[in-house]
Amino acid sequence: MTKNELAEQVARRNGLAASQARQVVESAIDVISDELAAGGEVALAGFGKFSVSHRAARLGRNPSTGATINIAASKAAKFSAASALKKRLNP
Repeated sequence: MTKNELAEQVARRNGLAASQARQVVESAIDVISDELAAGGEVALAGFGKFSVSHRAARLGRNPSTGATINIAASKAAKFSAASALKKRLNP
């Protein structure tokens, strides 16, 4: 499902105009992104939790040459599904 398809489903289920639903979906994504960028986490009861995972700097290998390369430390978004979602996926 794409972002536009999600917005269409939100519009259909809530009796909103498609443009309003797109704004709501965009706003929700922006709020979640802003919170993660600030180092926080977003917990949605019954769905799951978005958080930031910290990856330490490490050494790696270039697969084509075998040369050792430095891989910088980074942050990545992480999602942990709530038990209610897991139960819905695995009835």
